[in-house]
Amino acid sequence: MKALEDKVMQIVQMCQHLRAENMQLRQQLAAAQNDSKRLGDKIQGAQTRLESLLERIPENQE
Repeated sequence: MKALEDKVMQIVQMCQHLRAENMQLRQQLAAAQNDSKRLGDKIQGAQTRLESLLERIPENQE
């Protein structure tokens, strides 16, 4: 009976550890997704500015 009790306790501890790890991974994923979106927005802004600058450059007429 003691061995079974010990095994159950190990399973409970493992479940608690996995829940905590899962929560941490979810937070890391959310932060990475936010960073990705922010960087994508910056790239889009830079692309828009570059396109605007390219439109202002006169074509080389010879």
